[in-house]
Amino acid sequence: MHNAIATVSLRGTLEEKLAAAAQAGFQSVEIFENDLIGSALRPQQVRRLMEDAGLSCSLYQPFRDFEGMPGDLRQRALDRAERKFDVMEALGTDRILVCSNCSPASLGDRQRIVDDFRDLGERAAKRGIRVGYEALAWGRHVNDHRDVWSIVKAVDHPAIGIILDSFHSLSRGIPSESIREIAGDKIVYVQLADAPLLDMDLLYWSRHFRNLPGQGGFDLARYVAEILRTGYDGPLSLEIFNDRFRSISTKLIAEDGHRSLEYVRDAALRVLGEPTAMPAPQAPLRAEFVEFTAGTNDVARLGDTLETLGFARTATHRTKKVTRWRQGEVNLVVNAEPRGFAQSYRIVHGTSICAIGVRVNDAQAVMDRAAALGIRAYRPEGRPGRMAMPALRGVGGSLVYLVEDAGAEALWAREFEPVENTEVSGDAGVRGIDHLAAVVHNDEFLSWQLYWRALFGLEGRDAQDVIDPAGLVHSQALQSPDGAFRLTLNASDARETLSSRFLAQGLGGGFQHVALTSEDMVATARALQARGAAMLDVPANYYDDLAARFGLADDVVAAMAEAHMLYDEDFEGNSYRQLYSRAFDKLFFFEFVERAAAYVGYGAANAGVRLAAQNRYRGATVGAE
Repeated sequence: MHNAIATVSLRGTLEEKLAAAAQAGFQSVEIFENDLIGSALRPQQVRRLMEDAGLSCSLYQPFRDFEGMPGDLRQRALDRAERKFDVMEALGTDRILVCSNCSPASLGDRQRIVDDFRDLGERAAKRGIRVGYEALAWGRHVNDHRDVWSIVKAVDHPAIGIILDSFHSLSRGIPSESIREIAGDKIVYVQLADAPLLDMDLLYWSRHFRNLPGQGGFDLARYVAEILRTGYDGPLSLEIFNDRFRSISTKLIAEDGHRSLEYVRDAALRVLGEPTAMPAPQAPLRAEFVEFTAGTNDVARLGDTLETLGFARTATHRTKKVTRWRQGEVNLVVNAEPRGFAQSYRIVHGTSICAIGVRVNDAQAVMDRAAALGIRAYRPEGRPGRMAMPALRGVGGSLVYLVEDAGAEALWAREFEPVENTEVSGDAGVRGIDHLAAVVHNDEFLSWQLYWRALFGLEGRDAQDVIDPAGLVHSQALQSPDGAFRLTLNASDARETLSSRFLAQGLGGGFQHVALTSEDMVATARALQARGAAMLDVPANYYDDLAARFGLADDVVAAMAEAHMLYDEDFEGNSYRQLYSRAFDKLFFFEFVERAAAYVGYGAANAGVRLAAQNRYRGATVGAE
């Protein structure tokens, strides 16, 4: 079984698509008919191009409006098939996809359909070709793979089999267990696509919103597991129709596509309890640290900001210009090294969050899984052996360090020298990191999701559309199964939203804010006020509405208004309190949260208010947003 991709999944010319597929590690491609028709290359030339790139053509598709055609249209369909067979011979492929008929002229008579495929099978057998019949979810008479399997069994011809496509099956809610009825040797081909769970016309959903496995809401692991259970050992191929993909780097989509297939195959094997080629995903035990890169002129200002937020400078690195700041269980690292990764990141993004550290049980196992998924390790050029902990390249250029749980405290002691006479007291009541938030380019929005899902097994929460005064922001939350590690991703097409301004200010996507946990938000608010922390103002109108929405006591609302605190409740009455700092140089900010144990959201109802408040600072000078 190998990885394949349909050329329709990628942008560019046919030549560019083939080159990207080969570079990403695919072994074969499906040639989409429109890509061939629009190419200046003849089929024989395309075949040579594929062979030179180490690719083969594993499927030619699609052959439309074949079965059940009346009168002369039936003969015309068979004649068209012969012409397609000629093209396939030139391309060097022996499999063709026939999708269920959508023509209003088609007949739904089952015996007629069986007879048509039997005749097609005879013609295909003479050419050494296998025909795969696929149920389109919107097919006129056949739209369920169970119906296709019934027809294939009735045809009973060695050249006729079934093609399974996850979108067509799962979008209609067809149970994956039904695949068990299908004989593995009659599955001609398997196409995979994920998709967000939407309620819309099936054809429109399919043509515009498919995405890669691990980027949507379908249970592809179980779907593929059922296919593997049949004994099928042919290609697993991606067939993705997505408007966003048509404008994204071909290289990025091809690499993500290959990673997504490795991820879903591994997940399917785990469903079956069978051996896999990579270690199991490990959810982070927690966010161990957040690393900031700061220039010489910004180190003191950033330090002053951290002090007002309750952090204490507790240690300095033994050999580098790096300081450790701490509050509760939260570690912030400020890196002012004049060379190396942090300095390079600073040149591009300014003073910003350049890396995060996650605590895991087995760092080497995470590294091995990353390698199997094509995620590159970070190795500083010219400085071998100087890494205190392993690190991986993130999607947007930042790093993800892996801190092994058993040696975490020893690592800090080994690398850092405590600062003498530093009292870690009088803090703001922060105890840990609730979540991290990243702002990313729309082009990378799905790539970030795949990265964290495939590598660490994070689970997606409900996506949100957040109203910024300047446009719409798409937000996706991911978290570990136990909620110990949480991450939110935000992207916007609108050029003037806070998210887009952050990207323009820092010349690229990355982490924008750190949410810190408090067990008593009122006490935290008072401590921050006493320290002179620059906090985000919230308008009085918000609190008038808050009292009406939740029926809170007047004194409770007044206390929240005085602290500029935001509040949310779920349907069970579980609460969530939030405070926001002003942004440092319009590049990053801090959130303080008090989360009831059963509250699983992120205060989405307050996001528009927060963005409007931040928008009022957009013209302010350095240090405010």
